[in-house]
Amino acid sequence: MGVLYGYYRAADDQDAGRAVVREDEEPSGTGYDQFVLKGIDPVVNLLPAESLITGRSQDAVKADPRHGHLVAMVGNGEIVSVSLTDTLRDALVSFDRTLFDAVAQGWAVSDAFSYPPDKEAVEDLTSFLRQLADLAQRATGKGHHLYCWISP
Repeated sequence: MGVLYGYYRAADDQDAGRAVVREDEEPSGTGYDQFVLKGIDPVVNLLPAESLITGRSQDAVKADPRHGHLVAMVGNGEIVSVSLTDTLRDALVSFDRTLFDAVAQGWAVSDAFSYPPDKEAVEDLTSFLRQLADLAQRATGKGHHLYCWISP
């Protein structure tokens, strides 16, 4: 089936944790503004795109305390939730969306992916960036942060 990644927004880390540590038996992210996909890990795969969008080096992104910070875990890691950086959130909101294709092309040939990029892969990455930028826009409008739940 593959790993699922649910990118979502929440008011703070405690609220983000409630998206995955559920008392109501609902699936992760239920009731949260989110989108779910396969194949784009927020810590490993997203790193080159974040560097391209924010202009920060990958080392600077990794040093950010919100980069991949664990906010919640179910059981022994059946589902985890990590934070994305506020720098990425803010950069996505102000980024020129006409440049997402160029970012996706550079991102696709980075070491973040083990497969050679094709036209469809680049289009998928561009679509992901647009969805994430839309989510970031809604997050900043509410004073929220960005997160990702991961379900292997």
